[in-house]
Amino acid sequence: MTETDVQDRYIGLLQRSGESEEFAAGSTVFAQGDDADKMFVVVSGSVTLSIDGRVVETVGAGGIFGEMAVIEREPRSGTAVADTDVTLVGIDKRRFWFLVQETPYFAEIVMRVMAARLRRETARSA
Repeated sequence: MTETDVQDRYIGLLQRSGESEEFAAGSTVFAQGDDADKMFVVVSGSVTLSIDGRVVETVGAGGIFGEMAVIEREPRSGTAVADTDVTLVGIDKRRFWFLVQETPYFAEIVMRVMAARLRRETARSA
């Protein structure tokens, strides 16, 4: 099994880990400064992430966002808006820590996403 296969398997697990939520195109999933209580996995559609009005990333099916909320428990550092009609699965703090304990590869996926975003932001500001 390749690393991509393993990652796809875990993304599939995440997509089945909670209740799905639907957002219409143009809807705000969360806004910068909002209280943060869960991260999201994109089942279908896409979401644009922005900080202070600057687009940071577009996350499509299989992607995750909002993970900082369940790690640092601070208000949202950015805004997430549905580009298209989107289906998301929310992973709350309790479920997040359960997944970290039960499936360590889940933690690696989250760390990779965070590291990639940090690298992109660092490169932009250099």
